Amino acid sequence: MVKNSVISVISQEEKKGSVEFQVFNFTNKIQRLTSHLELHKKDYLSQRGLKKILGKRQRLLAYLAKKNRVRYKELINQLSIRETKTR
Repeated sequence: MVKNSVISVISQEEKKGSVEFQVFNFTNKIQRLTSHLELHKKDYLSQRGLKKILGKRQRLLAYLAKKNRVRYKELINQLSIRETKTR
């Protein structure tokens, strides 16, 4: 799952509006929905919700990569997220 260092860094900042905190929350929601969908394969509303959350997280990560590449690299390494493809 998620490493403890990410939780401690984010809880120390206590910035619920920060990009890192939002990506962290979306990652937790994605993990929960993924495990739910493994049991309930035909839950199409949850599939739609998962796709929406994935899109939001992808847009936030693209924003962070554009603004601060170092913070982006640290975050994807800590959360074990694959780096998005660049065009």
